[in-house]
Amino acid sequence: MTTVRPLIGISTYLESGARWGVWELDAVLLAAGYPRLVQRAGGLACMLPPDDPGRAAEAVARVDGLVVAGGPDVDPARYGAARSPRTGPPAPERDAWELALIDAALAAGVPMLGVCRGMQLLNVALGGTLVQHLDGHTEAVGVFGRHPVKPVPGTRYAGIVPEETAVPTYHHQAVDRLGRGLVASAYATDGTVEALELPSAAGWVLGVQWHPEMGEDPRVMRALVTAAAAAA
Repeated sequence: MTTVRPLIGISTYLESGARWGVWELDAVLLAAGYPRLVQRAGGLACMLPPDDPGRAAEAVARVDGLVVAGGPDVDPARYGAARSPRTGPPAPERDAWELALIDAALAAGVPMLGVCRGMQLLNVALGGTLVQHLDGHTEAVGVFGRHPVKPVPGTRYAGIVPEETAVPTYHHQAVDRLGRGLVASAYATDGTVEALELPSAAGWVLGVQWHPEMGEDPRVMRALVTAAAAAA
């Protein structure tokens, strides 16, 4: 009997003037670590580039699970804040598309994992706010750091990774006020929320502040793939 692998949609970057080979063109991009981790975890990966937000429900209906990938800062206007001088330039197409994907996944009960920006955007989608800058969560510009993350006992994340672990990190923004129904499920030693989730009654929804696609631990992605397979 052939095993049907769950299809995991992953949101992408939208970049102007990207270069490869002899070309310099607008491109939708995704670090290869994302699909590779989905594949290692037992899923099939597909890219979901920015589109008309009105099509998000149709896109979500065709996948078994959703990953909202990392990327640029969320526009502070999305959570009613003034822009800090240290906040990066907005990515309006991604903000609109990914917020629509999150809403559609929540409405349809499609298992969802937010990674870094994806976790922050999940928090914003549910009415939460963000800290626009913090130090100590990157090594240097363009260089991932590592720091320990401690799970909160009794949470979904703790059920996946019960021990304190060192994780690959690259972020300068973080969760401030939690969105509706969200609970923090892991913290850094400085108190930064490193994972958040919705209770089980709302379906499988988890966000992590770090970048599992840059590490060797597949457990978080494997848990998403397992949930997607069960829900398919």
